[in-house]
Amino acid sequence: MRREVKELNTKLARTVAGLSVAVLCLTSSRLLCAADGTSPEPPWRGDVERLAAALLGSTEAEEDLRALTDEIGGRPTGSEANLRSVEWGLERFRAAGVEARREAFTLPARWLERSATARIISSDGTLGFSPRIAGMPYSVAASGLTAALLDGGRGLAADFARLGQKARGALVLIETEELHDVPGLFKEYGESAGIQERAFEAGVAGLVLMGSRPRDVLHRQNAWLGHRNRHPMVILERTAAQRALRLLRAGRALQMTVRLELDAGGTYESYNVVGEIPGRGQPEEIVVIGAHLDSWGLGTGALDNGCNVALVIDLARQIKRLGLRPRRTIRFVLFNGEEQGLHGSWGYVRRHAAELDRHVMASSYDIGSGRITGFFTGGRPDVLAAVERALQPVAGLGPFEHNDIPIVGTDNFDFMMEGIANLVANQESAAYGPNYHAGTDTFDKVDPRQMRLNAAIAAAVTYGFAEMDVSWKRHDRAAIDALVAGTDLESQMRTMSVWQDWLDGKRGRQP
Repeated sequence: MRREVKELNTKLARTVAGLSVAVLCLTSSRLLCAADGTSPEPPWRGDVERLAAALLGSTEAEEDLRALTDEIGGRPTGSEANLRSVEWGLERFRAAGVEARREAFTLPARWLERSATARIISSDGTLGFSPRIAGMPYSVAASGLTAALLDGGRGLAADFARLGQKARGALVLIETEELHDVPGLFKEYGESAGIQERAFEAGVAGLVLMGSRPRDVLHRQNAWLGHRNRHPMVILERTAAQRALRLLRAGRALQMTVRLELDAGGTYESYNVVGEIPGRGQPEEIVVIGAHLDSWGLGTGALDNGCNVALVIDLARQIKRLGLRPRRTIRFVLFNGEEQGLHGSWGYVRRHAAELDRHVMASSYDIGSGRITGFFTGGRPDVLAAVERALQPVAGLGPFEHNDIPIVGTDNFDFMMEGIANLVANQESAAYGPNYHAGTDTFDKVDPRQMRLNAAIAAAVTYGFAEMDVSWKRHDRAAIDALVAGTDLESQMRTMSVWQDWLDGKRGRQP
């Protein structure tokens, strides 16, 4: 009897879920398109309504995500799994009838972890334990590095002043807050760069960060200097780190041995996947929508960023399936090398340098499957007004609140520094924070219904910019310099280890 009731409840739940989607589709003109009555109707509204309804219905997006995450798995750039994902992306676009190609670019250094182990013992040999660790990307290898383990507090200047000369040649353990949401993630990134800089100045042998994810989940956090880093750096599972700190604060002297085996090397080639639907009227003008295909290898990269890869592919599929022909060319780009320093999108702007004046918009989706609440519009008031117009057909999925500020950390960056109007979807935290770069970033953490709703929003923005008249052009270097000077871009770029490339003239529009 219990089994029969369970099966009945399961069928009922599926029926309700199906009806919910059907209602959304059938009433799209009311639920999606609650016009405010003050702005003229965009002439492409009917196309967006059809497209949104298709995306909200039964599509292949969820199965695409399952195949990418469960069958291919984690996809660090440079890995065999990543190369398989490139071929998978090409196949999915082509199966949808969308022209697709792979485009090569070069990364400065390969970094893949093969194994990571640690042992912590007291100096008198009376206690010891073997906690789990994960190498921080671009950590150097360690073949049995043994050093005193010291309490580095929160890694503030006062903490290193307290340690003084004892920090030199030691492994320093830094306490962290538990991560729960996206604001906490931004704070973690902002603090980490300063901690690492102070530690290296103090002459540490290596840095040990307390894991910030709940339930002892291991995760990756990039070394601040990226491939320029020359120090061993690891994440220590949270409860073991707390135990070590309690022992140190009780007066016990500890030492730690770290073994970190890597597959690391010099420059190598990777690939972006580019799908394209040519424009009917102004095909030389380009609207880009992108999501990054790569992930770190602890989990299977579902929230970061498989769900948005599936979104981008499904948007291309439904435009093609409906026979829609946008005025401008839409490029659907699955970027690679994002986690290693945004190298795929940097490679894109270098490859397409001759076309950049004709890029009308570049948008990026990279915060999991939480509800899209608006967009970061890059400090471009003229773009802000256009986003509002593009979203009119899906106003009922709002409200939307936008932040007209530049943001660094995903694949909009090199477009922004080349003067191209750019957007980044701002999303509710949902499950993103605790699972970010972690072993728990798996298919079951994604909200498939919200993924479909986000696809409808992305469709409105992408198709709107492919249709509307625009008032802006690509910014020149003077305008970009003014954006850097008038915002916190320098601080963000330093945190993400791209500031030096900008100063050296390697990245961004040249004077």
